[in-house]
Amino acid sequence: MRVLVAPDKFKGSLTAAEVASAVASGLADVHPALEVQALPVADGGDGTVDAAVAAGFRRVRVPARGPTGVPVTASYAVRGDTAVVELAEASGLHRLPGAPAPLTATSAGTGDVLAAAMRAGCRRIVLGVGGSACTDGGAGMLAALGAWLLDSAGRDLPPGGEALSRLASLDLSRLDVSDVDIELASDVDNPLYGLRGAAFVYGPQKGASPDDVETLDAALRHWASHAGPAFADRPGAGAAGGVGFAAMAVLGARMRPGIELLLELLGFDAALSGASLVVTGEGSLDTQTLSGKAPAGVARAAAAKGIPCVAVSGRCQLTSVELAEAGISAAYALTDLEPDPARCMAEAAPLLRRLAHRVAVDRLSP
Repeated sequence: MRVLVAPDKFKGSLTAAEVASAVASGLADVHPALEVQALPVADGGDGTVDAAVAAGFRRVRVPARGPTGVPVTASYAVRGDTAVVELAEASGLHRLPGAPAPLTATSAGTGDVLAAAMRAGCRRIVLGVGGSACTDGGAGMLAALGAWLLDSAGRDLPPGGEALSRLASLDLSRLDVSDVDIELASDVDNPLYGLRGAAFVYGPQKGASPDDVETLDAALRHWASHAGPAFADRPGAGAAGGVGFAAMAVLGARMRPGIELLLELLGFDAALSGASLVVTGEGSLDTQTLSGKAPAGVARAAAAKGIPCVAVSGRCQLTSVELAEAGISAAYALTDLEPDPARCMAEAAPLLRRLAHRVAVDRLSP
């Protein structure tokens, strides 16, 4: 019997690789002869580069600008001429040095990483666009790649979404990605602006006040009129504070569901071959899981091959009917063992190993 363990991270507690290791150890405790393959996964958000590295890509560290311009060291993953770039590596919320900066945070660091990958000869780039700290419409990313954004006096615009309202001209003559194929990995279908847009839906999570949201939304509307109005309503244009828009409108990127694209890249179909059971999971199984998150994507791919799938999590807020609709046969939560959420976070690895004992007994014992 062979089991494939393919979880996402437990955010704030364990990386996807650590989750996979704990589950694999727990299964082996009960069935020492069991063949277990660990394949950590991601859906385009933070942890995407780590998942690619665990699947055999090489990590490359490069200097980049954080969301407030403070220098950081970011990573991308490479195999052959394919690179996996994770926006959160340089432009994520966790890169903020202090308080949020909703009006001035920039995606420039993501452009720095993209530029480094292209200079290294990468011609296919998968860009995961989750967890951003910025709402700048991807303007910072484009500026880092060579675009000029100028105000009415011919001066460079300062970073951030608020400044976009003062954009007078956009010069793309120095920006050339014609020989690079860029794919966006995201499960976000929001447009760039409006009540379902980047500012209104995601701005508050990045520290934006109601007035800030109005300011940013108006600035994004103005930005779209210069950078590509036909793309503003496309599903995913609002991803990562509008980075999705800039990538599609200017870089010619194609949007694909994040987990679908990452599973393809990680060789998930090949890993499924011969498996009798798949174990997936993430920190919280909830309604967001059903909207294209990693466990739902893993379960869907397993179901297509007729392989049962169960999930582990920190907590589970889904009913058995919802789990079944997602293709998950059963869910096992750390809160089943330890009702205190703080202890679940602090002791996630040993608790997860114990939880895997239950999976082994329930699903793998005669």
